Amino acid sequence: MIEKEITLDVNDPVLFFGVNNANFELLEKYFSRLKLVARGNIIKITGEASEISKFEEKIKLLQDYINKYNSLSKDYFIKFLADDNGNFFNNVQGDESVLIYNTNGKPIKPKTRNQHRMVKCYKTHDLLFAIGPAGTGKTYIAIALAIRALKNREINRIFLSRPAVEAGERLGFLPGDMKDKLDPYLQPLYDALIEMIPPKKLENLFEDGVIQIAPLAFMRGRTLNNAFVILDEAQNSTVSQLKMFLTRMGENCKFIVTGDITQIDLPDRNHSGLVISRRILQHIEGIAFIDFDQDDIVRHRLVRYIVDAYQKAENEKI
Repeated sequence: MIEKEITLDVNDPVLFFGVNNANFELLEKYFSRLKLVARGNIIKITGEASEISKFEEKIKLLQDYINKYNSLSKDYFIKFLADDNGNFFNNVQGDESVLIYNTNGKPIKPKTRNQHRMVKCYKTHDLLFAIGPAGTGKTYIAIALAIRALKNREINRIFLSRPAVEAGERLGFLPGDMKDKLDPYLQPLYDALIEMIPPKKLENLFEDGVIQIAPLAFMRGRTLNNAFVILDEAQNSTVSQLKMFLTRMGENCKFIVTGDITQIDLPDRNHSGLVISRRILQHIEGIAFIDFDQDDIVRHRLVRYIVDAYQKAENEKI
């Protein structure tokens, strides 16, 4: 008889243990020769070495499945326990277009022509510009790609950034300390992360510095290696700011820059770094530009009409 401890590494422990520990009780019945005691994310096992080895194999498969799909039904769990060959979850057919599964177990995958182009170009380009109107899923797909890369251990860290440019209120007039003043600008990035990563897991990733969110100015002086880096709302970065950001790229890095050149909040629209970057970088090998349009809008159906209306009004001025 030996004793051993396993530390669980799952996105959502509730999925593993089940509601009211229902899954864990099934594990205890299935591995009746073992004594199992759970404390937090640690399982203490007592029994014969051969049985413990089988238990560890099952647990690894179970953790991998939960971390990939963010879901586990009771029926699947029972069938998984009954599968002595260890192939049950491996035989679950997945959609190859799925990037990740959200916290409700629903697949996140490209829906429109240009979203598919974005995913395809990501595979062959280290720097990608996704430019287009609001609601086209540019940032959402970028963050999904980043989380997939982290889960697949292709990179070690994710950096998300935005320029802190006011669209009405000035930073100095907002309440609170500097973090409180900056959070409203970064909230869209938090929203996407919360939908894709369970809260406790996300909190741990922030605390460990695996995921970092910061305004563009805070990127100066850094060299980013083994990282996935996203700059959102890049139309509000100046030429010098965007140059500074792009030159942070180190070894084994993926950079995605998103923005909408119809929503420039800079005092001088002609100084937008995103507009200038397209003109001077588009012919460099390894850099791709994806142009989203009204047909890619995946928000409420009215958003497409709103974008069209504003575009027509802008064209009439010209």
